[in-house]
Order: sequence, then C-alpha cells, then structure tokens
Amino acid sequence: MECVMLSSHGGLCDASYDVVSNSPAQPDKVIIDTDPGIDDSMAILMAFQTPELDILGLTTVFGNVTTKDATRNALLLCEIAERPDVPVAEGSPGPLKGGEPRVADFIHGSDGLGNIFLPQPKAKKIERNAAEFLVDKVSEYPGEVSILALGPLTNLALAIKRDSSFASKVKKVVVLGGAFFALGNVNPAAEANIYGDPEAADVVFTSGANIVVVGINITTQIKFTDADLHQLRHSEGRYAQFISGICKFYRDWHVKSDGVYGIFLHDPVSFAALVRPDLFTYKEGVVRVETQGICLGHTLMDQGLKIWNSSNPWTGYSPVSVAWTVDVDGVLNYIKKLLMKP
Repeated sequence: MECVMLSSHGGLCDASYDVVSNSPAQPDKVIIDTDPGIDDSMAILMAFQTPELDILGLTTVFGNVTTKDATRNALLLCEIAERPDVPVAEGSPGPLKGGEPRVADFIHGSDGLGNIFLPQPKAKKIERNAAEFLVDKVSEYPGEVSILALGPLTNLALAIKRDSSFASKVKKVVVLGGAFFALGNVNPAAEANIYGDPEAADVVFTSGANIVVVGINITTQIKFTDADLHQLRHSEGRYAQFISGICKFYRDWHVKSDGVYGIFLHDPVSFAALVRPDLFTYKEGVVRVETQGICLGHTLMDQGLKIWNSSNPWTGYSPVSVAWTVDVDGVLNYIKKLLMKP
C-alpha cells in the first residue's frame, strides 16, 4: 500500500487514504514507551484522538514517576480514553547500570498526575515485561511498528540487547530527549530523559535504528500560556477538563522554576514529530551520550562539518535525525486541535 508521506524522514502517513484505490489506509502501528507524567498524559490522549494510529500498547518506565506508578497511570489513561483493549506492559524499575532511578515528582506531583489522586484502575498490566512486548510486536510486524519514546530509554536498550535484529525491524523510533547545543533541564549539560539512563540512550542512539530525536531545544519553543490553558479548559475537548486539572500543578512548577506563566509541551511536541514530521526540519549525524563526569547525560552530535584525520567515539555509527527547527505555530495549532477535539 502506497501512502502519501509528509517527510523524507520516515514520518507516519498523515493522509489516511491509499493513493491507488482512494480507500481508507491501514492505521500506522505505534507503541508508546512512557513515564506518565502530565505532558506524557497529554501526548497519549492525543494519540487516542488520532484515528490514523493503531496503538499496539503502552510500555512503562521510570522518570516522572516510579515505573510502578507509571504503569498505574498508563492504565488510568487507557481507562479515561475508554480503551481497555490497549495492553500496558511494565518496564524496567531502574537504569541499566542499576541504582535508584531519578523521579521528578516535584514537577508532576507524587501521583504523576498533578496530585489529583484518582482511584486505582480496574485493568491490570499484562504478564510480559516492556522489553519482551517491544521485541514481540516488532517481530510480529517487522518494518511496520513505530515507537514513541517519551521517557528514559531503558526499555528500548533492553529490547536491543534482547534481540540483535530489533533495531533493523523497527520502522522508526521518535525520542523525546537531549538538548542539542542548548542548556539541559536537569543541569546545564543534560536533559532529564537522557540523564535518567545515559547508558541506555547511548545504546539506542548507536543501534542503527531509524531514529528521530526531538530535544528540549525544540520543545521549549512551544508552550501553552495561561491564556491557552484557559481556552482549553473552556473548550469542548473530550479530555479538556482532565488535562486542565492535572496541569495546575505543572503550571505552578513552571512559574517557580522557569518564570514561565504556562507549560512547556515536551511530549505533545514529540508526538507531533511522529505524526507531522513536515512541521520540523532535521539534521543528520551520529549522536553519542556522555556516561560519566559532570556532563553525564550530555548529547553531542557530529554534524559532519569536518573530515576527521583519525577515528573517534563517533566513528563508524549510523547517523540519526535530530530535529533542528520547528514550525511553532503549526505544532501549537496541531496540539490544540487534538486536545480540544470533542
């Protein structure tokens, strides 16, 4: 089936029709690897509002909350979306090298959903863990499954280690992570998702998979102001009241931390990069991650501007696509359209 592609960077088909027969195309298969999380929740509900997608499952990881709480929140989001058919597979409780995971409850609340403390979900996680689920689904549909990675990349690294052909069989991986030639948000050197498991990120970025990386140098250009949040709250969006409720805590943190009267839309922007890659431009290069020292978690891309006279740690690896510029108004309007959709 031939689809109209909106980008040479392997984007999903935004047009949902077969070019030859003009009949409805098959939805694009997606797995969301996530640590919900307020902005993760927004992106997941946007995905549920996108009929062009076939959401094969949610896999959970630590980050905004513990992995256990991420699993609970993923199940709650499926419940809120009335999609109990979507499996939730629990992932790694900590980073590849071990130790306690970094958890950003000070940003997302102790429950990860802005301290609204919903009842426990009725559904349960599946028996397979996240890495097993990722390997199984990518093997079941080789070349058809895209992964939207919204948290630390531990589950994907474990899938790559579990199946040496995983990277070649996955259609595309869109990663929210890194801060390319910009300051981080954990410290000046590092962005939170990469800092959460730098070893895993380096495994993924050097795996040879078709990878698109959306860093916070891009995502911090796009935010909901207080006026936008007011517009959302008074819209007829199917999930508008839930999202408005969880965003109160998130918004107050942005005021204290960044002096921003509103919220950055990190995960929704990354979802837009998955489905609407035409709203971004990209540069290709090998990306490595610092795994020690004061720059732990730093992402650095070789832009290919120089021919090196000797090998270095970037030599011999496949390039990835790094989001370089963004149509701010186009992405913001796309996010609003989905979040305000009845």
